[in-house]
Amino acid sequence: MPYHTEHIEHLLSEGVRDKVYPGAVWAVGNSRDVRASGAVGVLDPDEPEVRMRPDTVFDVASLTKILAVWSSVGALWEDSVLDLDAPLGTFWNEVTDHPLGTVTARQLLTHTAGLPLRAQLKSLYGTDPDAIRRGVLHEALNRPPGEAVEYTDRAALILGYLAEHLSGQPLDQLSETRTWHPLCMNSTRFGPLPADTASRCAPTELDQDTGTHLKGTAHDFSARLLGGVCGIAGTFTVLDDLAAFLRYMLDPTTTSARAGFGPDWTAHSLTVQTGNLQPTRGLFWHPAPDTTEEQDIWVHYGFTGTGMWISPAQERWAVLLTNKLYYTRDRQPLADVRNAFRQEAFV
Repeated sequence: MPYHTEHIEHLLSEGVRDKVYPGAVWAVGNSRDVRASGAVGVLDPDEPEVRMRPDTVFDVASLTKILAVWSSVGALWEDSVLDLDAPLGTFWNEVTDHPLGTVTARQLLTHTAGLPLRAQLKSLYGTDPDAIRRGVLHEALNRPPGEAVEYTDRAALILGYLAEHLSGQPLDQLSETRTWHPLCMNSTRFGPLPADTASRCAPTELDQDTGTHLKGTAHDFSARLLGGVCGIAGTFTVLDDLAAFLRYMLDPTTTSARAGFGPDWTAHSLTVQTGNLQPTRGLFWHPAPDTTEEQDIWVHYGFTGTGMWISPAQERWAVLLTNKLYYTRDRQPLADVRNAFRQEAFV
């Protein structure tokens, strides 16, 4: 299938011109390699001589939910340590006598657990990490589990805590040992980043305390509140690492690397798990907008301006990394670019 490199470069360059983002890097590939890639724009508008590069480090925000939580939960599922349909209270004493104890991991992964939609951790529970954990794990549900699909960051935060409980490892160590190190994702880690790495990082939101744009520190306040490591956000990575991750998802046999999760977890996750409920969800992945069953394109986005798509049917993946949050929290301009990019990448 063709890769419309010139069309993609033109599309993304228009996004720079229209100040949707300062710059972007992108790639499209299959299970064997990267078939087309590029970089447009600048790292920081205050330093226009520094161009965006393929090895730019990005705060990928909610892609953390895939790179750290989804992959770690998948490893525990493949190890038969986690039953997705067992109520959490049957094996996790911390939630046994609380509403969350009736919820299953599958419901958390499909956003059907009935969790509270509020995610303002500081205003609800204060700043102590232990108090936040107790508050999140013990609060009443918003509605009965399985009744509706309602996205909330809490699902990933709880699954991160669950993965730590079942593995006996902090989430950053678990992600490193079971996924990132085996796949040679050597530039992927939770922040804050060391100074030498932060210098290659695309800046995001303006920090009101310092008057400078965040660079190497997670934009997500919950992640910062919890020391940089949590299931919601906080991971930094580069294009090549995401390409390695997605190639492995398409076909683990094309590499000698073996992550903790495998093809069974990927295949199970990239199927509709929500029945007749809308919007349709897989396990932390969801179908790309306006795509057909034959195209079979699944997507996950990050609030900072990142996104990745995968299609087992077409044996193709795509990644688009931007720092749109440098300019605005408005989602729509980037949503339009993302949709157009996906159409070019999976034409």
